[in-house]
Amino acid sequence: MPAYTHGHHETVLSAHQWRTVENSAAYLIEHLRPGQALLDVGCGPGTITAGLARRVAPGRVVASDSAAAVLDEARKNTAGLDNVEFAVADVHALDHPDGTFDVVHAHQVLQHVADPVRALREMRRVTRPGGTVAVRDADFGTMIWYPDPPGMDSWLPIYYKVARGNGGEPDAGRRLVSWARAAGFTDVTASASAWCYATPEEREWWSESWGGRLLNSAIADQAVAGGHATREELRRVYQGWKDWAAAEDGWYSVTHAEILCRG
Repeated sequence: MPAYTHGHHETVLSAHQWRTVENSAAYLIEHLRPGQALLDVGCGPGTITAGLARRVAPGRVVASDSAAAVLDEARKNTAGLDNVEFAVADVHALDHPDGTFDVVHAHQVLQHVADPVRALREMRRVTRPGGTVAVRDADFGTMIWYPDPPGMDSWLPIYYKVARGNGGEPDAGRRLVSWARAAGFTDVTASASAWCYATPEEREWWSESWGGRLLNSAIADQAVAGGHATREELRRVYQGWKDWAAAEDGWYSVTHAEILCRG
């Protein structure tokens, strides 16, 4: 597995903990049934996992992540649910027999992995015949915002260099169908949805999450270590995010690609 670009700084976790089935996996809801066995790949702090587990209960849910530490957060966020278990796992080599699960779900995972086609083959392998592999990833090339104060112009180029330097692909969303086909899926249903941040509260939160990452998280450390930016440049990026958040007409959107795969 390549290094997880974002790390687990509080600026990252604040965004991950905001995610729910409703705002991040709505495309999958109608395909969930009580009693299904479900694998949540790259579960992070488990806020999506909790919603999935409630919908398939009493079915078994395995919440897996490559980082053992973040599973402690997932345990907290799924407290009270008796159908969830946890595992440290590499999506390129899942430790489950063929055909174990009815549903395999991965949110914002394939953009970070070394070999997304191999990952999808593994997800396909552990899914029962007639089951569903559900994947959703952002496409950073679709991120748009207004206004565009100084500093905001350079955050995305810096992020691309850091993420691709780690073996990831920030424009994963547009590639999901292609990767699924290459992994052997013959039945792929594609859709898209977006997150939008426009209220003063949303802008403040989002700017502190992403601007803060470029200042304090593993992304900042990797950007400096890789020669992609100086600390001074990253402070300029952070200020750009704060200036955007302060604009009364500030608006931000990112499109996510979604695929439901069978066969």
